[in-house]
Amino acid sequence: MNQPVAHTELLATFKRAKVEAAHKQGLIKTVAAKGPKAIQAAVDTAAKAAKRRDAYAAKLAQLGVDLKD
Repeated sequence: MNQPVAHTELLATFKRAKVEAAHKQGLIKTVAAKGPKAIQAAVDTAAKAAKRRDAYAAKLAQLGVDLKD
């Protein structure tokens, strides 16, 4: 796989992870009425999604890809 294709695929994966993290963050508000256990599960899930997003961002930064939106 050549470099531009690898960058493009990694960037697409990052963008999907970014959208997923935003969605998971929004779910916290949705489950707020369901109680503390549901809220904690949503917070944990959102944290994992944000961690994935940040990991992809770090990989792209190492490759010199600018992530300004």
